[in-house]
Amino acid sequence: MGEAKRFDIDGTRLAAVRVSSSEVNVIGDRCSHANFSLAEGEVDLEAGTIECWKHGALFSLTEGVAVCLPATKPVPVYKAVVSDGDVKVVLS
Repeated sequence: MGEAKRFDIDGTRLAAVRVSSSEVNVIGDRCSHANFSLAEGEVDLEAGTIECWKHGALFSLTEGVAVCLPATKPVPVYKAVVSDGDVKVVLS
């Protein structure tokens, strides 16, 4: 728990973070500031954020909003459901 993993599904780059045994947050894996992978950044479960490793922008894991500069635009958030240990993501 607390680490991001990158997945590519149907051409969409995703960063998934397991926050509990029954909950996973999934966001777009491209920093809106400079297109770097968010899955390579640090996760703060207490704050509910993930940090872009390149420039330090923080994003909310639940809302996708940029919570500090240099990013100002949000990243997409996707609904994820954990069922029998499998994670299912709704891309639409």
